[in-house]
Amino acid sequence: MRKAEISRNTKETKISVTLNLDGQGRHEIRTGIGFFDHMLTALCVHGGFDLELRTDGDLFVDGHHSVEDTGIVLGQAFKAALGDMKGIARYGTSFIPMDESLGFCCLDISNRPFLVYECSFSDPRTGDYDNCLTEEFMRAFAFNAGITLHIKCPYGSNDHHKNEAMFKALAHALNDAVKINGGEILSTKGVL
Repeated sequence: MRKAEISRNTKETKISVTLNLDGQGRHEIRTGIGFFDHMLTALCVHGGFDLELRTDGDLFVDGHHSVEDTGIVLGQAFKAALGDMKGIARYGTSFIPMDESLGFCCLDISNRPFLVYECSFSDPRTGDYDNCLTEEFMRAFAFNAGITLHIKCPYGSNDHHKNEAMFKALAHALNDAVKINGGEILSTKGVL
């Protein structure tokens, strides 16, 4: 089983993550931001990852530190759980429709972090979640997991659906990329 446990404590957040890449989508998530919990739940269920995550953050300021730092720690756990990345498919691509919205994700577990993100929202918030934080989460996750991540929502009118389509697209692309296909590291260099 590919598992990792990571904790990170700062003056702004206290986060603990237990991640199993070979799970069943079981999850126990508490960040203090209901909509963010919903998005992380979708990531687990659609990715087939087991996740125990607790974030205690300075929500009296706003959700930024909690969301970004959760992305950092989850990315670190993802990278640790993958180990040497020997024999993984490495690449994943997914299009996910969510009613009128379409989420797209294409990624490479390359150990060369990068983010291309495209989505515009109609409103600043969905519930108690600042929509601009989706990009912050994706960047923190990609850079700490060592993933080249292209993610976008080219169209849609409902901000809840836009966010959910992107998180589910990420989940399905990750699920494909972490699959064991046997053999050596998928790289002409022999390392990632």
